[in-house]
Amino acid sequence: MPTLRIEHAIVDFALWRRAFDTFAEARDKAGVLRHRVMRPVDDEHYVAIDLDFPTAQAAEAFERFLRTTVWSDPQRAPALDGTPSTRIFETADD
Repeated sequence: MPTLRIEHAIVDFALWRRAFDTFAEARDKAGVLRHRVMRPVDDEHYVAIDLDFPTAQAAEAFERFLRTTVWSDPQRAPALDGTPSTRIFETADD
């Protein structure tokens, strides 16, 4: 199962979470099967998000949507601090 991994610094987790939650419908429409939000134990200003997709193409399309529509607009990504790092992974062993 392809997973889009996103990592980035944030200015405030509560603000970030509210923005993340506003895109629940967009994630559903894009085919996200499951998501996980993770935070480092030693950095409250950083998040990692895993978004599972049915295909790599769906993950790539959603990554493009995030880059062009969400992250490029400070009103849609108010807690974003810097440029997100992304990679698409395929499960090798479970």
